[in-house]
Amino acid sequence: MTYTRHALVRRPSPRLADGLVTHISRSDHVNAELAQQQWQRYVAAFSDAGWTIHEVAAAPDCPDSAFVEDTMVVYGDLAVVCRPGAEERWPEIPAAEEAISAQGYHVVRIEAPGTLEGGDVLKHDGTVWVGVGGRTNAEGITQLRTHLEPLGVDVVAVPVSKALHLKSAVTALPDGTIIGYEPVVDDPGVWGDRFLAVPEEPGAHVVLLDDLDDTVLLMSSAAPRTAALFEQRGYRVSAVDISEFEKLEGCVTCLSVRLRGRPARD
Repeated sequence: MTYTRHALVRRPSPRLADGLVTHISRSDHVNAELAQQQWQRYVAAFSDAGWTIHEVAAAPDCPDSAFVEDTMVVYGDLAVVCRPGAEERWPEIPAAEEAISAQGYHVVRIEAPGTLEGGDVLKHDGTVWVGVGGRTNAEGITQLRTHLEPLGVDVVAVPVSKALHLKSAVTALPDGTIIGYEPVVDDPGVWGDRFLAVPEEPGAHVVLLDDLDDTVLLMSSAAPRTAALFEQRGYRVSAVDISEFEKLEGCVTCLSVRLRGRPARD
């Protein structure tokens, strides 16, 4: 049996500049045209690495819709469709659910009064850490735990108050090291000696780009010192410029939903 890698992405709204900001000042002008170009290069990084790309139907009236990761949490063959903590983002959900259903996933939903955004969910090797305190609430985590525990998943709530989402503060390297920019991490001690502080905030966000070679990381070009640190640890870095999305607290994780290890259809 062969396996394919798929990614869901969503074209940025022309209203991107109106996107929500929480922990940063809306001081920088967001160039929507440049954002479209950066998004295309981001998507090309996946295509060039052998991923099959699926576009969720565009939502031009939803400024934050490019941050498609917030709409769902995928684990195995299960897709948990989220209920965002920001009511303005609720219209993004139906088309995202339609897109993941079309990929053959079993779909369940977070229901009121629970809130959950995919950017708050960090998965690695049977453990799922979920940020609570911002866009995701305790009831949302309880519902997620109910959906994932039958799959043998350990769901761990982690406080988030200094960043928009948990994965705005930390992500995981393939070897299980949790990387984060310490000033925006509430409690690095959650991960003990697995935690590695990085010198630049955009360096806290990585995506494993090549499942056949777990040394290839996609990350922001705005973190050259962190990239050098990863290269010293034996990783190869594919850097993309996503500056317009970073002005809205976006990062390389939130612009896609990665669907790894899916059996290829004959």
